[in-house]
Amino acid sequence: MRKRHITCLVGIAAVSAAGLGTAAATASADAPGVRVVRPGQSIQAAVDAARPGDTVLVRPGTYRESVLISTPGLTLRGSGDRTVIVPGASGAQPDNACAKAGNGVCVLGTAQHTVDGVSVRSLAVSGFAASGVWASWTDRLEVRSVTSASNGVWGIAQQRSTRSDLRDNTARSNGDAGIFVANSVDEEGGATDTGGTRVRGNTVTDNRIGFTARRVRNLSVRDNDFTANCSGVFVVGDEGTPRAGAMSVRSNRITGNNKFCAATDRLPAIQGSGIVLTGTESTEVRSNEIRDNVGDTPLSGGVVLFKSFVGAKNTDNTVSGNVVLGNQPADLADRDTGTGNRFTGNVCTTSAPAGLC
Repeated sequence: MRKRHITCLVGIAAVSAAGLGTAAATASADAPGVRVVRPGQSIQAAVDAARPGDTVLVRPGTYRESVLISTPGLTLRGSGDRTVIVPGASGAQPDNACAKAGNGVCVLGTAQHTVDGVSVRSLAVSGFAASGVWASWTDRLEVRSVTSASNGVWGIAQQRSTRSDLRDNTARSNGDAGIFVANSVDEEGGATDTGGTRVRGNTVTDNRIGFTARRVRNLSVRDNDFTANCSGVFVVGDEGTPRAGAMSVRSNRITGNNKFCAATDRLPAIQGSGIVLTGTESTEVRSNEIRDNVGDTPLSGGVVLFKSFVGAKNTDNTVSGNVVLGNQPADLADRDTGTGNRFTGNVCTTSAPAGLC
């Protein structure tokens, strides 16, 4: 699917950010490899001074800056929701690519040199024009126990990245998807293999879309709670090759995603969508609880198969063993003409066409 409105958000290069001109944190004398940041000090300065494998430990407080990580093996760790990262003053970080793009925390590699083994843990990031956490060209990224709220586009987002573990996070009230995994947001092309990225144990609420997987393959979406979004889960593909899909959406709770989101140049209005598959193949939707997603749009319903907006059909997907109840206009809806899609063993009462339950 064509993307036009977000290209400007991601024209960022993997360059080291300059210090912020405030006091830099120093390594703790009794804990080699740990650099402690306290209120009034610069997280970015500590990150810039860190070596591969170091931990930057951020004490409780509010930090007005963006943080760019390009050091492999680095851990950025806060004190839970008591460590808050919010935008700094306009122009305060002129050489920081993360700040210039409107993001909060960025992990940035390049096509030639991915940034590997970075962990972002136990902090809150909010109020950024683009994304709370943004990653590009990473491998084995961990984002864990992060609260990303009220950001203009995505809560936690990645592109061109493999083997990520996005776990136990809270993403709420973001302008687009709470959690977003894509091949690329600024180029066309077939789906990329994430190498087994895991999206698990997250609480995702009051976003436009809870979770979007766009033009990717080989990932697991499991044990998450998606509620009060316009749509819970979107798996998006198109006519490119390889096809999007070959993933598992399993054991999630997807309820009451009844917020209304107006139509855009890419999508019709969205409301009351539990799980939407569009232009995908070989995806397993299994053992989810999908209840009370109610709307009156083309994408409304519990589990909806819908032809992509460039005409690509869903093929060989399996929807099985789910509890799908109280969704309107239907618990299960196949609004596509693709082949090989199977609906088996679901607990449901209504379907379109009839006979899927």
